Amino acid sequence: MILYHHTWTTDLGPLLAMATDKALVCLSLSGLDPVEAGREVAGRAGFELREELNPVLRRAVSQIDEYLAGRRREFDLPLEARGTPFQRDVWQALRAVPFGQAVTYGRLARLAGRPQAARAVGQAVGANPIPIVIPCHRVVSSTGLGGFSSGLARKVILLGLEGLTEARLAEVRRS
Repeated sequence: MILYHHTWTTDLGPLLAMATDKALVCLSLSGLDPVEAGREVAGRAGFELREELNPVLRRAVSQIDEYLAGRRREFDLPLEARGTPFQRDVWQALRAVPFGQAVTYGRLARLAGRPQAARAVGQAVGANPIPIVIPCHRVVSSTGLGGFSSGLARKVILLGLEGLTEARLAEVRRS
């Protein structure tokens, strides 16, 4: 398997994207080393890592930059988010949360068809390998912001880009 990677600078800091020839598989906002991220994505299976902007990465970089500049609300990218069937169900439910809206972990659990599993849903959200594109930043706890694998400061920035003020998030928590 070949994993292509590209790191670029944004207002959120450096972003690392990884893709196969067919799909985006990883987006890291945490400054991961490409080799370390590649091992996480590919597991222990053999893979070749290439620092190259293949067509999938070129589209991903362009669309993420457009989103961060306020010119894009939805992503049109092929994704291959690797995880358990439960995690993939949660990530699919996350993709249905529109730009400018947020949900609580409990509401997301219901959307994913697992109404009693809010804590497990929170763990799946935290394991999301493609943040921003799979919008885990749109999930808040019933008492506050909740977590974000790339840091709460970045979550606040992303929520702000979508017009999600604290007043609007308070409404989400009450619903």
